[in-house]
Amino acid sequence: MAISPLSVQSLLLRPAIIGKAELGSATGFIVLRQERAYLITNWHVVSGRDPYTGQPLASHGGTPDCLNVAYLLPPTASGLSWELRQEPLLDDSGAPRWLEHPTFGRRVDVAALPLTKADGAQIMPYTLGPPPSSAAIRAMVADFVNIVGFPFGVTAAGAIAIWTKGAIASEPEIDFDMRPCFLIDARTRQGQSGSPVIAYSPGGPTVMEDGSLAILTGTAVNLLGIYSGRINKESDLGMVWKPRAIQDIVENGKPGNDRLVP
Repeated sequence: MAISPLSVQSLLLRPAIIGKAELGSATGFIVLRQERAYLITNWHVVSGRDPYTGQPLASHGGTPDCLNVAYLLPPTASGLSWELRQEPLLDDSGAPRWLEHPTFGRRVDVAALPLTKADGAQIMPYTLGPPPSSAAIRAMVADFVNIVGFPFGVTAAGAIAIWTKGAIASEPEIDFDMRPCFLIDARTRQGQSGSPVIAYSPGGPTVMEDGSLAILTGTAVNLLGIYSGRINKESDLGMVWKPRAIQDIVENGKPGNDRLVP
């Protein structure tokens, strides 16, 4: 039985200190900009710091200097396989390699890391532009969405992602907290930071963006943004950064900043 390509478009990430320890797990995905591949994940994943306070997230105060990325390899007769490769987060001078938002910096909890170790791997990028009208699924308040990632670093098998369902909780056309994001209501957990959030139809009767009901003969997918965590540990409301925030970073992003203060 075939699996959804979306289940392998999400990449399992393990932030780490080279030669020492991994610092948990996270999720990412790839976009292309002028034929260059960027890994998209959260700022707090690459920096190992709280985006509001700048303080290290790990209790021991350590922050990552690399990401161990589970890259999908070309298929063979024996099936799917992955290879864990180490993407450096810092350059030779110790400066961050990632890009962050040109206006908001780390207040938009998204980072784009140019890939250096993906040669020979299967690159399956998401498209940032608007979907064709024939595939534009409705995504309004109360509509369902899927968060495709790795809760607690758990996989379905190999590095195949887990799908979590949620619902749009704030008007997606309005910027929550005056930043390019909206809220979803979903039972997400650690490890899903950096997951793509999508509107998805497996085919059949589907409500489209214009309100019409279409009978789709195949799947349709709209990338709605990137998940970055709950607004409060007591709440199931989580933040989704819109595709335009990602586009701003890959097109005009400023060099990463991992200092304690902005």
